[in-house]
Formats: sequence, structure tokens, C-alpha cells
Amino acid sequence: MMEHRGYGTSVLLQIFSISCLLLLSFSGSVTAYKNYTVGDSLGWYDTLEKPSVNYQKWADTKNFSLGDFLVFNTDNNHSIVQTYNFTIYNLCDYEDALQNDTTEWSAADPSATAPHPVSVAVPLMKEGMNYFFSSDYDGEQCKNGQHFKINVTHGQGLPKSLEEPSDDAPAPNSPDFGSDDSAPDTIVPSNFNHPIEEESDKNEDSGSLSLLFNFLDRKLNGFLILFGIVCIF
Repeated sequence: MMEHRGYGTSVLLQIFSISCLLLLSFSGSVTAYKNYTVGDSLGWYDTLEKPSVNYQKWADTKNFSLGDFLVFNTDNNHSIVQTYNFTIYNLCDYEDALQNDTTEWSAADPSATAPHPVSVAVPLMKEGMNYFFSSDYDGEQCKNGQHFKINVTHGQGLPKSLEEPSDDAPAPNSPDFGSDDSAPDTIVPSNFNHPIEEESDKNEDSGSLSLLFNFLDRKLNGFLILFGIVCIF
């Protein structure tokens, strides 16, 4: 009888250990939305200005998902264009682009006598290939290294703040967007909630906790069933 009870205890410990491993594996797979600074400390410039930049090499080391943000740190002498059209990207020119496949998030100002810093946060809102480049000066900056492409996966899907943009909010390339002279140079659409940091994203943390509790509930039910079977024998 004692030997049987010891065997039952051993089985329970094994089940408990396996459950812990599964729990750790599950919790590690839940990740928050991320912010990626394009080019890291080098910022968003062409090779004529910063010869060491290689944006495609930078992008190839990252995993991008819906809801993530790309943060472009540049100046008002370089533009930021996002397109889903490879032909537009390949031409380094968006003049013939359709309105629904290309967005100019920040335009260059050739007349500026003294360039000043500009920071632009671009949300990833469409799965598949996304293309980025600077189109000004007849595509010269694009042809000199200021371009890259990424593949955006589904991940957790879009957060609610990005699913249904308000119809009243102007588009990033609208003449009414950012018309206030007192607006900061950091350009983020007013209807987007930029994820600040992974640790401080309360909405994502609460979603992760909800998934975790559901997981634990299922595992607890399975554990109780196995415990009943062990007790019977």
C-alpha cells in the first residue's frame, strides 16, 4: 500500500513538472507590440550623408508584426514614404502611386536653409511586404541607400487602437494634417496609440494575463482529471 502511494506521488510530481514546463513555454510566447528605431543610432539618412548605413541589413535581423511601430529619426531634408507597391518602390518615385497603397509620412523641404531633426512613428497596419524609401531629389536619396523592405506577419493582430481609424482624423499626407505651427516635429497620427514600452503597455499586459489565466484553468482541469485517475488506482 505504501509502495503504491509512493508511486502515485511520483506520478503527480512528474505531471506537475511537465505542467510547469508547458506554462513557462506558453508565457514566453506572449510578446507585446514593439517599437523599432530604423537604423538604430545612425537614423534615417542616405549613404552620401552617412556612408555606413545599410537599412536592408538592419531590417533582415528583425521580426516585424502587425501593430509594431517603425520610428524614423531623420531631418527635414529627408522624406519617409511607405508603399505596398513594389513598382513604386523600385522606381524610388511615388508620383504615380495610388492613394490606398502609398503614404508619404514626412516630406523633405529642399528650401530649408538649416535642416532640423524630425522623428516620425509609422505603424505597421498591413500584412505582407511593406516598402520604405525617401523619394525626394528625383529619387537620389533612395538610390543612395535610403530604402528597405520588410515582411510583416500577423503576430497578435492589430490592437483596437489601430483597427478602426477615425474618419474625422486627417490622413498623414493630408494638407490638414499637422497644419498647426505649434505642433511638434514628432509625427504620430492623432488616432493612433503609440505603444510606449513593452513593460508599460497595460492593455497588452492585461490581454496576456487573460490568456494566461485561461491556459491555467485548462491545465488545472486536466491536472484534476489525472489526479482522480491516479487516486482510483
